[in-house]
Amino acid sequence: MPKQLGTIVLDAIPNLQETYLSTGAMTPPPVTEQLNEALVEFPDNRLLIDLCGEYDRNLAAIEQKVGVQILRRGNQLMIYGEGAACEEASEVLTALYERLESGKPVESADIDRELRMSSPEQGVGVRDCDQLEMFRGGTVEIKTRKKLVEPRTDAQKAYVLSLFNNELAFGIGPAGTGKTYLAVAAGVSMFIQGQVDKIILSRPAVEAGEKLGYLPGDMKDKVDPYMQPLYDALNDFLPGKQLAKLIEEKRIEIAPLAFMRGRTLSNAFVVLDEAQNATTMQMKMFLTRLGQGSRMVITGDRSQIDLPRGVPSGLRDAESLLNNISQISFNYFTASDVVRHPLVAAIIMAYDKADAAKLK
Repeated sequence: MPKQLGTIVLDAIPNLQETYLSTGAMTPPPVTEQLNEALVEFPDNRLLIDLCGEYDRNLAAIEQKVGVQILRRGNQLMIYGEGAACEEASEVLTALYERLESGKPVESADIDRELRMSSPEQGVGVRDCDQLEMFRGGTVEIKTRKKLVEPRTDAQKAYVLSLFNNELAFGIGPAGTGKTYLAVAAGVSMFIQGQVDKIILSRPAVEAGEKLGYLPGDMKDKVDPYMQPLYDALNDFLPGKQLAKLIEEKRIEIAPLAFMRGRTLSNAFVVLDEAQNATTMQMKMFLTRLGQGSRMVITGDRSQIDLPRGVPSGLRDAESLLNNISQISFNYFTASDVVRHPLVAAIIMAYDKADAAKLK
């Protein structure tokens, strides 16, 4: 008997080659002893066209990443592949169609997100003591002035939830996993909703293996190159004129870590980026700036420390010292959470493998 999944039907295909030819497939399927067939039906043909994408490129992306073949028959999609792969592809297609029904577009990033979220092997990079079970399965969105930001992996989802539910949160992992981008998005969202009065973004002004010498210009001209990634993130979430006005009014501040000394940061959303390059004393100084009504986020990558040899990283020390404080969340990312170009994840894995080999 076939297995019913709502509008999805999973069934074994006894005569694989004959079944594929009967669907009019242009490309022959992989030859195995037995594959499954899933039928997914969509009532609105206009939305189905958007789901498939131009020249069926959305279907092709799902086929490539899940390892199935998808054929269109009227308002139905036939999926051929192994049982688990068929079910995963069906769930992804259904989720994307529901997204279209809600009035949202389907882009390549949305397909990537649904594929990552549907994977049963995808872990959640969050401490065991962090209680986020009540949020699993729900949609997590960050609303800003210019765009709606949605986590693309389970680890990102757990991280975003911790940003809204903890006064102090750490995001630790490799480059390209969205640690800073999501933190700035959460800060902008809280700011426009009136939950905080200002946004403060900071970074240690440490050169990444280069000696830049004396930069020309005033103080702002000298430090802005270090802060450019933070400006880039803000520009994604706020209109240019509004951002310039908020910076002029000091309601959004972007400053080097050294400028935080002596301040009490109240009613603010505070982000320390590239925290692996903060010394132990700098990290202690920054953490003790937390004031009433504020939220603080610390992001960093332990594999990219640019401090002088022999100087310990404040991020590592904070992680070991604060790990047992329940009100502080620690969220971890791996190469599987990289949301930049796919090659970035492969590059990070190659370096991690080389580092592991050196330790043996």
